Amino acid sequence: MSVDSDGTERTDYTTDGADGPGWDPGLDDEGTAVLKAIGRQLKMWREAAGLRQAEFGAAIGYSDEMVSSVERGRRAPKPQYLEKADEVLGARGKIEGMKKDVAEARYPKKVRDLARLEEDAVELGAYSNTVIHGLLQTEEYTRVLFGRRQPTYGDDELERLVAARMARQEIFERRPAPLLTFVQEEAMLRRPIGGKMVLRRQLERLLELGKLRHVEIQVMPTETEEHSGVGGSFQVLKLNDGTALGHNEVQLTSRLIANPKEVHVLEMRYGMIRAQALRSRESLAFIEKLRGET
Repeated sequence: MSVDSDGTERTDYTTDGADGPGWDPGLDDEGTAVLKAIGRQLKMWREAAGLRQAEFGAAIGYSDEMVSSVERGRRAPKPQYLEKADEVLGARGKIEGMKKDVAEARYPKKVRDLARLEEDAVELGAYSNTVIHGLLQTEEYTRVLFGRRQPTYGDDELERLVAARMARQEIFERRPAPLLTFVQEEAMLRRPIGGKMVLRRQLERLLELGKLRHVEIQVMPTETEEHSGVGGSFQVLKLNDGTALGHNEVQLTSRLIANPKEVHVLEMRYGMIRAQALRSRESLAFIEKLRGET
């Protein structure tokens, strides 16, 4: 990441984890350090119990190769791995309690950075014109998007990215609840990514979220003549300390915008986009109509 003279931060990858700077985003140094520390703890627990890797693996349902990789910090243990390890080693929740640390470490740093901003946001507004916004996606919709990326992801990396995006959706459960508004292009609500049933369940998810009191979802009809969002997708965030930030991204490039003048421009554009889109009640009725057509 670099910072321009105007205060704009730039990265060479999309911060929602959709793309990476190379073929494989991989773990960053911080994530690797956490996994190695957890691996050492697991090894000490296993050795204290007098179990060899093969014996321990058989007891928890994993291969000795997997046990070795986890203990060396090369693989992130899944929640089930930690749960079984806790049970077999009699750790009384001490190992199972590592799940949150592992979950954060196994997500790409770019995802953690965005999630931290979202966690601190009291208001978030997003306009999307390519796909359904990541915070609104169902897991199967997300899986299809990542699964069709080129160059392709390996199975482990695919699961990691899907889990990272799903974890960000905890923002809907946060209390006090932030104000979350979204404007989606009609074309994105009609595009059958993953097939009609995937789209249908995605539309149902939008209807479910749109009924939450702190969430507003609006549709930008294709027939709208006046449109202030032709420059592409972006979002604006207002943080707990009063700071306002902008964020936009295109192929392989992301910008986190802190310059007040640029943020103000994005806020004005987002206000215009919301005014040009269907109102939230009309939008939910529109989405319900589309769901009936799938």
